[in-house]
Amino acid sequence: MMQLLDDAEGGVRYWPSFVDAATADAWFESLQRADWKSQRRMMYDREVDVPRLTAVYWLDELAPESPLPFTGMLASVQEKVPAPFSAVGMNLYRDGRDSVAMHHDKLHMLVPGQPIALVSLGDARRMRIRAQADHRDAIDVELAHGSLLAMSHASQLTHEHGIPKTIRPMGPRMSVVFRVRPPR
Repeated sequence: MMQLLDDAEGGVRYWPSFVDAATADAWFESLQRADWKSQRRMMYDREVDVPRLTAVYWLDELAPESPLPFTGMLASVQEKVPAPFSAVGMNLYRDGRDSVAMHHDKLHMLVPGQPIALVSLGDARRMRIRAQADHRDAIDVELAHGSLLAMSHASQLTHEHGIPKTIRPMGPRMSVVFRVRPPR
């Protein structure tokens, strides 16, 4: 485990070899069947395509016979990041043109004091993490296939993160993000 940032709630921690390659490959293959959607949103006074595909699941609504591997993933994640995770948000970066801009997670959609846990599958991509106040002290981390990144709730108040575009040839990458969401 690598401690990337420190704070009173655990900061930002990274496990580059969270699961073995065979498990990561199986999860990646299974998640091809997720309900991937393209989205559009307003940006700079015009509607644009979101540069990635997304899917969202509530863990308590999954059918026991679901082909998606969330039960096993959740058990593995909770060994490293114990939290009562209730939802999974996923991103599919199809190639180097897909990205997510610098941001912090929407605070109204998180429970204070609860972490976020991100499992990376597929081609490695660089995540940039930087202080929100002055954009100094940026940290870049290559999110490897089968890795886990945990971010404290407190880190969402002080830092932002993103996956930049790249011109390097890239295959697909999935991020599987476990969160504790407020009750609906």
